[in-house]
Amino acid sequence: MKTALLIVAQIAMLLLLNQAGYAVVTALHLPVPGNLLGMLLLLALLASGLLPLRSVEAGASLLIRHLAFFFVPITVGLMGFADLFLANGLAILFTLVVSAVVGICVAGLSAQRLAARKEGGAR
Repeated sequence: MKTALLIVAQIAMLLLLNQAGYAVVTALHLPVPGNLLGMLLLLALLASGLLPLRSVEAGASLLIRHLAFFFVPITVGLMGFADLFLANGLAILFTLVVSAVVGICVAGLSAQRLAARKEGGAR
């Protein structure tokens, strides 16, 4: 019971940060999604140490474990756009493939540079 309450409190904290991101975007009329700003706020709090990882770790782990379930509504919603996909399928596919390749390359190069930096610092 204690663990369940801890997870609920941590998820509530994550939702509060998400809503704070939306509030800032609305108040400042920023051209970015509110949830992105909420995630950046979470990152800043975690990186600065103002919010210890243990304060959100269990709740975030639960959400990540069940992440696939969050894609069901969007997938069902996309079924209504069959005409759009038939008309623009090749362009959409090309965009998805190119963006995936770029993302994988950037992640790989970043990981290699970080590993090389760590290796150089260890000597």
